[in-house]
Amino acid sequence: MKLTNEQLKTIYHGVLHFKETEDGYLQSFQYSDKQMEYFKGAFDFWYDRCMASSAKTLEFTTSATNFSFDYKIIWMGSPDSIELAVDGLITKIYYVKDLEKEGTLSFELPEGEKQVTVYLPADATILLRNFEIDGEFAPVQKSATVLWMGDSITQGFGPLRSAETYVSVANRLLNYEVLNQGIGGYVYDKNVLMKMEGYTPEKIIISLGTNQYGTESMKGIEEYYEILHEIYGDTPVLCITPIWRGDNMEGVPTLAKFCKAIEKICEKYPNITVVEGFKLVPHLSEYFLDNLHPNCLGCEVYGRNLVQAIQKLGF
Repeated sequence: MKLTNEQLKTIYHGVLHFKETEDGYLQSFQYSDKQMEYFKGAFDFWYDRCMASSAKTLEFTTSATNFSFDYKIIWMGSPDSIELAVDGLITKIYYVKDLEKEGTLSFELPEGEKQVTVYLPADATILLRNFEIDGEFAPVQKSATVLWMGDSITQGFGPLRSAETYVSVANRLLNYEVLNQGIGGYVYDKNVLMKMEGYTPEKIIISLGTNQYGTESMKGIEEYYEILHEIYGDTPVLCITPIWRGDNMEGVPTLAKFCKAIEKICEKYPNITVVEGFKLVPHLSEYFLDNLHPNCLGCEVYGRNLVQAIQKLGF
């Protein structure tokens, strides 16, 4: 059975809206047109990444034994992967660096009913069309709708594996409907906070700050949370303060002080719960790609510790 693009949308997660290209590919977006227009005028580095496939997945249950789709990669920041998980276990990895810019990917599945997840690249922009499957399928049911904002770590740079970003690791346990608005190099930027038409998150997770911890003033961060509250009211918010980084050991005390300052700002809002980032990933280089971005091991620990914190806090 070949799916139309409208049918493909029913199993496509992590998307705010879609557009179809002239050659029939489906492109997915996690930001509104207005937000992307802001990025276009602000910084090319952010603009490129605001359209990446961060945390986007295809998810469905099926008894089929094979499916495939055509793809086109129109931008790549770093070489991560397209991955298949069957009942939570990774069974196939296509590394972006080994793929042509355009082609067809096929996936074999075991016999019997199972839940299937395809993780799309975290730091590349991929378009899809002509999804074919040799059996019936059904979309999966998700729990809370969650807006997840952050920088490169949230976008997924570090593990160089789309299924092993800390958001992917955590969400295998949480089963959120995640809209990942993480962008490499990002900061607490009030200008991107806009009401997105047709989208109302049930929860919000924010993991920002590591790219600006040397700032002398916290005014911009205070304004960020003021505007966030104006737009989303008392929607539950989880603030993850920056995790440890070992690329500048002399700056660690400054980073720790900065984290406490963020906590102080968040205390003003009863709907905001704070998780200490320093407690989520070990302070050892073995857990990092570059002493800044957690690698596969670091993301696995980060994601699982975050889930434990969320469950303990009742968020």
